[in-house]
Amino acid sequence: MQFRGGMNELVRQAARVQRKIDQVKGELKDREVSATAAGDKVTVVVSCEGKLRRIEVDPAFLASEGLEMALDAIVAASNSALDAADKLVETEITKVTGGVKLPGMHT
Repeated sequence: MQFRGGMNELVRQAARVQRKIDQVKGELKDREVSATAAGDKVTVVVSCEGKLRRIEVDPAFLASEGLEMALDAIVAASNSALDAADKLVETEITKVTGGVKLPGMHT
């Protein structure tokens, strides 16, 4: 089986795909994803770049359940939001790559 265009064309195509992946990441880096915990009493917002943007805790929940429970809910919501952001980025990158995992590609 011979690749049409040779190795140089393959390298050029790989470079184009990498540029598209980088472009998608750049477009998504400021997009926000949120998740909740403790029956929507705690909300965490993160960027698709993986940065924590905002934490909201219902004051009544904090007063009734205490700091330790609120912190546990913040951790749970943070992990959920970060997972959702990762999945969103992965979905968008899959659209570029067609689901093909290419060795050496920075996804």
